[in-house]
Amino acid sequence: MNSADFNNNDFLIERLSKGDEKAYEYLMNTYHHKLCVYANSLIRNIYAAEDIVQNVFVKVWEQRTRLKQSHSIQSFLYKLVYNEFIDQYRKNQSLFTLEKTFFEALNTAAQENNAEDMERIVTVLNKEIKNLPPKCKEVFILSKQEGLTNVEIAEHLNVSIKTVEAQITKAFTLLRLTLQEKVKTILFHLFGKGLSIFKRKKKQQETYI
Repeated sequence: MNSADFNNNDFLIERLSKGDEKAYEYLMNTYHHKLCVYANSLIRNIYAAEDIVQNVFVKVWEQRTRLKQSHSIQSFLYKLVYNEFIDQYRKNQSLFTLEKTFFEALNTAAQENNAEDMERIVTVLNKEIKNLPPKCKEVFILSKQEGLTNVEIAEHLNVSIKTVEAQITKAFTLLRLTLQEKVKTILFHLFGKGLSIFKRKKKQQETYI
């Protein structure tokens, strides 16, 4: 048996379920960094992201006898990271609808694409967020990365709630227009609901952009 054998999903799960430490080591070596990148895209704190991933690997070992060969181990790992993030996030603040949609869609994207694609998507997304117009970027970061509600952002920046909504809508639109085709497809799922929430008010909001 060599490490190449573990590339087979069913074989890897079979060996993990039997407590094969080499299979577990292979799992950690293959996915640790990729899961940290994904966790950090959610929580925006590399140390907290590493804690999440460590907890995930502990849970995988504890639950190894319940693993099913018919399931993708990669999707299972990303789902565990997402669930661990949500559990930790809820300890600090409630998840409002638009942000919950964002995180759920990012989790879906992670499971439906291979890890290399997901890492590339996160890198491109972070770069394009930094390239947003200053006011637009500030509001988007406060909303999506700091977890503030629209009301809290409006009070913090001393602007109207409509202005906040307009800037978030603008951020969604710019990100979708500037990213590569494959990433845009994923971002449509990430931001689609957010856009529909604000689309009805677009004409009124344009005066605040």
